[in-house]
Amino acid sequence: MNKLDMVTDLKKNASAVTGLVLITLIVLVALFGPWIAPADPLVPSPLIRLQGPSAQHLFGTDSLGRDMLSRVIYGARISLMIGIISVTISLIPGTILGLLSGYFGKRIDSIIMRCMDMLLAFPAILLAIFITAILEPSLTNTMIAVGIVYIPHYARIVRSSVLSLKGMLFVQAISHLGGSHLRILLKHILPNCLPPIIVYATLGMGTAVLQAAALGFLGLGAQPPSPEWGAMLSEGRQYIQLAPHVAAFPGAAILILVLGFNLFGDGLRDILDPSLRSQ
Repeated sequence: MNKLDMVTDLKKNASAVTGLVLITLIVLVALFGPWIAPADPLVPSPLIRLQGPSAQHLFGTDSLGRDMLSRVIYGARISLMIGIISVTISLIPGTILGLLSGYFGKRIDSIIMRCMDMLLAFPAILLAIFITAILEPSLTNTMIAVGIVYIPHYARIVRSSVLSLKGMLFVQAISHLGGSHLRILLKHILPNCLPPIIVYATLGMGTAVLQAAALGFLGLGAQPPSPEWGAMLSEGRQYIQLAPHVAAFPGAAILILVLGFNLFGDGLRDILDPSLRSQ
């Protein structure tokens, strides 16, 4: 499928277009945050604490009187950074391990896959909590923890693709003609593994944001006064009856971003998967 056909199919896919619009909206908010935020997200104003939405504060104020709209806007930067960095931490080693495991097989495959199985034996959120607790709670360690948790998923996806590709005639022909293992892996197998990797990485962005928000909610992610959506939700739960807006707006922001990545990922899967495209 060439790029023009892919763009055409993308425009016809309502799920992908909706997801892309939502992601673009959050990205624009993150990029232009300093110019569109009405106040400093870290400066408290105790005299106006827990005020509801108004003309002066569209999203109201939190327990310290900080403008909620500004904090949600700046939180978009943190959440997008979490998604990108966490997925990168998962994607690179996961892809390398999957390539080695699927291509060389035998003992290498057995060792790598058993290690991946050990990681998969733990529930994702519990493993992330365990790693974060060892490394000490912080935004950086949250991204590392979420990235490590999802390495086995990428390794398994890439391994599955490699196993189906290495038996194909074009790969065997290149091998018989003297092509090196590195050349076969990087020039011929890896490019054909990209569609499932791209789809899973897109979906993984939403999952990473959600996992990081969960860690932030538990107090293991970004630490106060950082305007991270999960931490804001954790603060807002204390005032859910008195000032529900403190939890509602960061929760809605998480919903929009995760929904955007999920819809866009589903749309990409429909476009890049030949079996689904032909239906």
